[in-house]
Amino acid sequence: MTDYLVKALAYDGSVRAYAIRSTEMVQEAADKHDTWRTVTAALGRALSAGTMMGAMLKGEEKITIKIEGNGPASPIIIDSNARGESRGYVSNPHVDPERKENGKLNVSAAVGEQGTLSVVKDLGMRENFTGNVPIVSGELAEDFTYYFATSEQTPSSVSLGVIVGENDRVEAAGGFVIQMMPGVTDDTIDKLELSLQSLPPISTLIKDGLSPEEVLEKVLGKENVKVIDTMGVQFQCRCSKERIAQAIKGLGKDDIREMIEEDGGAETHCHFCNEQYNFSKADLEALID
Repeated sequence: MTDYLVKALAYDGSVRAYAIRSTEMVQEAADKHDTWRTVTAALGRALSAGTMMGAMLKGEEKITIKIEGNGPASPIIIDSNARGESRGYVSNPHVDPERKENGKLNVSAAVGEQGTLSVVKDLGMRENFTGNVPIVSGELAEDFTYYFATSEQTPSSVSLGVIVGENDRVEAAGGFVIQMMPGVTDDTIDKLELSLQSLPPISTLIKDGLSPEEVLEKVLGKENVKVIDTMGVQFQCRCSKERIAQAIKGLGKDDIREMIEEDGGAETHCHFCNEQYNFSKADLEALID
């Protein structure tokens, strides 16, 4: 099963919709960061949301999301671009609160029920667009719904889900965003509200084998959905030894010489993918030269 995302319109363009299957992406993130099951769910929900929000951009535009709650796993940082590439990390991967009474993973206990959700969009302009809203639940879907309504003035319904099964492996992950565009009628809104109320959890739909297109058809009605784009999605970090080398060069010759004299080399690691980069004495001397 390959992860991908669809963009669609419905009800004569008065509704915009995105849906994603992100099972493999979330599993890769969990493997890279050695997350425990509840943190896997939290990071997975954030990755799914970030990837869909990245798909709302174009060209070389990108987005950074910071979820800074008062829970032990926060903050969670997500980077996404318009090409379906996302990366993310969590400050404490080894958190696993007791499950809720209904048996579901307690994501809000890991993230925190108070704090801030901030979104920074790099649109290639002189200044970035930044939006900040308070966390309203810590379950994340409700928090992104509140962000769209408050910061972007776009009434939206966001659904995010991750099922973590045996051996803490991700069985299903995905989500959708339904947005009301100018001109949407009250009748359309009423239909969508009824549909959303009776809809099973998004993670259950993904686990049952529904594609992103079929998820949107279930929400919006098959006869109403017009898919306008499909793209593959993946966990993709943009770090490399060459990029790290450029960053070290930026420190200046004196600082690099100090690394050589005191440590005999340098070691760095990327927060987003946990990749380790080692620079020997000879590597650092070559950077000076």
